[in-house]
Amino acid sequence: MKILKLYSDNPNQNYIDEAVEALRAGEIVIYPTDTLYALGCDALNNRAIERLCRIKGINPDKNLLSVVCDELSQVAEYARVDNRAFRLLKEYLPGPFTFVLPASITLPKVFKGRKTVGVRIPDNNIARALARALGHPVLSSSVELEDEYETPDGEALGLRYEGQPEVSIILDGGEGGFTPSTVVDCTDSAAPEIIRQGAGKIEL
Repeated sequence: MKILKLYSDNPNQNYIDEAVEALRAGEIVIYPTDTLYALGCDALNNRAIERLCRIKGINPDKNLLSVVCDELSQVAEYARVDNRAFRLLKEYLPGPFTFVLPASITLPKVFKGRKTVGVRIPDNNIARALARALGHPVLSSSVELEDEYETPDGEALGLRYEGQPEVSIILDGGEGGFTPSTVVDCTDSAAPEIIRQGAGKIEL
């Protein structure tokens, strides 16, 4: 496992490219967002998604799957965004929010039968650079803190995941946050609903 130190205000493109190469090979990377650190894989690679879900102990058939995008145009390729939802996303993204939207048919077969997808555009240059360089979304799941005293940085996460061969790279962007994103259900964009209050404040 490699730990690559980056700075969010000006991420090292060589390190981003190295992480993208790992993603394209079906591997898992850990990277910072504007909330918690996240486990990420290529959102169009079914086997990589299954590996990530196994590491997190989540059932992809039952749990909400979320993707990190670079910008709104990328969101529109993988989720159905009507005018009302678009205005909401444009106002609050990039930011510490996950918007639950109707899933597009362009998502891979692990999403088949699923009607929704969580969408994030974090206010973090490293996270967005990763999705930009990959050319499509990064399927992501937050790294949950084991206790309130844990320091969420690349070095600590390296120790935690050193026994996971699927995790090949950690992009260390310094100390991460302690609060997850706010999750907003926009499947009915006329009546959006907060289903988890997190770091983001939003008026609906």
